[in-house]
Amino acid sequence: MQKEINKFLDYLSTVRNFSVHTVKNYKKDLEKFSAFYEAKKFTDLAAVSQSDIRDFVGIERRRGLSPRSIARLISCLKSFYRYLNFERIVIKNPILGISAPKSANLLPKAIDADLINQLLDFHPKEWIDYRDKAMAELIYSSGLRLSELCSLNISDLSLKDQICRVVGKGNKMRDLPIGGMALKALESWMLKRTEVEINEPDALFINKMGNRLGARTVQERLKRLSVKQGVPYLHPHMLRHSFASHVLESSGDLRAVQELLGHANLSTTQIYTKLDFQHLAKVYDKAHPHAKKRT
Repeated sequence: MQKEINKFLDYLSTVRNFSVHTVKNYKKDLEKFSAFYEAKKFTDLAAVSQSDIRDFVGIERRRGLSPRSIARLISCLKSFYRYLNFERIVIKNPILGISAPKSANLLPKAIDADLINQLLDFHPKEWIDYRDKAMAELIYSSGLRLSELCSLNISDLSLKDQICRVVGKGNKMRDLPIGGMALKALESWMLKRTEVEINEPDALFINKMGNRLGARTVQERLKRLSVKQGVPYLHPHMLRHSFASHVLESSGDLRAVQELLGHANLSTTQIYTKLDFQHLAKVYDKAHPHAKKRT
């Protein structure tokens, strides 16, 4: 089985252009499936039945795997068996008829603009402060994913045109506008960036060793900045979510937000329209002529 898994993962990377993150997660899921396969003492992938797949999913569920992770696991197996079927390694697909559990769309609430202003309202003192402010401003300004931020190169920016080019999921490229405050922070960071001995000259954001900044460091720096500014921890995805919510609330243009976020399907973007019901009720009470209760 391991040989087929390796070929499948290589296929995802080279032919399907799946992101490194997705391939890594699929590899973890298939390692679990491989362990199950060996424990059952199978010798042929074609011998795995739908009942066996259900047993495997049930084992992982009892181990505490979340509904979202179970859904990804099933999606992984469906892709794997489609590939095996295409390569004529198996004829029947045992994953057909098995559906993923429904899970709630758990998104962080959009943060009030005043809180974000509080987070970003500070004057940098050292080079690292300039970097952190530029990172946070850019995420909120352009709605970047954490991975997109970390992979940015200097050549991806056009400060003159106020455009940022990012490569998102599926290696899809998109150009994003850079807001005025983010532009100012980036210009200041580019000047301070020269104070560090640089090992990776292409990387936009670097650490004190001069290497490209990693995702964990970005998360930790935003956590520290949140504490320093006296606000709840505003992690990268929360800034991205707030960007989407604030643009959507102001414009009402769901398609535009979809393009800005780099969502392949509009249904993914539609979850941002699920505003708090109490807020909607207040708007209704104020706006609808027949909303007022009788006295």
